[in-house]
Amino acid sequence: MIAKHFSQGARIGAALVFSLAIVAGSAHAQGNRALVIGMTLEPPLLDPTINAAAAIAEVTQLNVYEGLTRIDELGRVLPALAERWDVSPDARTYTFHLLRGVKFADGTDFDAGDVKFTFERNAAPESTNSRKSYFTQMERIATPDAGTVAITLKEPSALFLFNLAENASVIVAPESAATNRSNPIGTGPYKLERWTPGDSVVLTKNALHRNAARVQIERVTFKFIGDGAAQIAALQAGDVDLFSNIAAVEAAPQFQRDARFQVLIGSTEGETILAMNNKRGPLADVRVRRAISHAVDRREVILGAQSGIAVPIGTHFAPHNPAYVDLTGMYPPDLAKARELLREAGVPNGFDVVLTLPPVDYARRSGEIIAAQLGRVGIRVKMEEVEWARWLDVVYTQKNYDLSIVSHVEPMDITVYGNPNYYFQYDSAPLRDALARANRATDVAEQNRAWGDAQRIITQDAVNVFLFELPKVAVAKKGLAGLWRNWPMTLDDVAAMRWE
Repeated sequence: MIAKHFSQGARIGAALVFSLAIVAGSAHAQGNRALVIGMTLEPPLLDPTINAAAAIAEVTQLNVYEGLTRIDELGRVLPALAERWDVSPDARTYTFHLLRGVKFADGTDFDAGDVKFTFERNAAPESTNSRKSYFTQMERIATPDAGTVAITLKEPSALFLFNLAENASVIVAPESAATNRSNPIGTGPYKLERWTPGDSVVLTKNALHRNAARVQIERVTFKFIGDGAAQIAALQAGDVDLFSNIAAVEAAPQFQRDARFQVLIGSTEGETILAMNNKRGPLADVRVRRAISHAVDRREVILGAQSGIAVPIGTHFAPHNPAYVDLTGMYPPDLAKARELLREAGVPNGFDVVLTLPPVDYARRSGEIIAAQLGRVGIRVKMEEVEWARWLDVVYTQKNYDLSIVSHVEPMDITVYGNPNYYFQYDSAPLRDALARANRATDVAEQNRAWGDAQRIITQDAVNVFLFELPKVAVAKKGLAGLWRNWPMTLDDVAAMRWE
């Protein structure tokens, strides 16, 4: 999902105004055993298996919760709660050998039953897991003993092990699953100390974790600071040690010149799009959507909204992925072509639309530029700025919107285009076929061809206007080590961090 967030990137959460006057320095009092991480968005809850908000993953993934597998900064799949696995000759059955002696933060034991419970819960009809298809593709989950889980898929999936490393696939326990939304209990190196809505989440080291002795940061505070200027001020005042992705990307040069800080510029999985409701009025006509694509000049958007720091995209796929197809030339800025397509679609004088913008700087800055661009071809845009809770309700859930701007930050989330009920409301059998071919391919070249077909289909159908890949601009105090330059998934691996 976004993150969706959403991040399904897009990022999802609740952005709240932050007052520097109430910043608490309690974490800093603990010296080099403490860390304060600033975040633009607040998670709406703390269970990533029931909500796809990227902010949930940033706080909890690898910190509070763990999966059978995990990834590193390069996106490589590594063992986690499963120390190793075997794959059957037909590539349908994966037998996971679990770590022994692992406990959840509440002292209960982790075993194969927790894996089975988690995955069956994620696949249940009432599940709200954003990656539900990962679990409904499981034909059988066997637990021959407490340390072994054998999962048989309905058909081979080349991405299966990678999918298990995502935030939607973390393992939870039946004893605590019902209350994880506000009191998360996982097997990770940290546990919840306090969640102050509108302000912060504080995690402390989980003494029961198998690697607790190696964890150097004993207390981490995630501070929610939605405003870009306030983020800069918090860093300069020393109230925040790290922003893994600062909102005010234009401030990067000033921090690069300041010896107190380090700046790491990398990539994310965040495809930033002008989302279009494909079943809404004139937007249901592919000619109108193509006209909008020609009317938008993504170069102007990147320069004006991102200070030029972003890679343009022409489809919903990360440019750093080997399977990416550069389709940025399919809809070059062409106002005459846009007007011609609008005439063909029967709306020569344009029409009125509402552009619903979530509370993040990249969306609101981009929205102002795009509204002006669409106005040049007679499309009259009314901008509506909303908080995340309303965006999730009205846009994502009710699908009651015309246009929106959001970054989808979950990896390989082109798959959402295969769901006709997703908030784009796009329905394409050829696209679903391409996605299915990619999922079952066991040969890399074959898989990449299928991903390429999927990218071309959604771009030809102008499902959305594909703008840019959201950059990762991290600003941290000098001396903080263990940071990720890139985000193949949205997370802060606090246990890997240390003060030098």
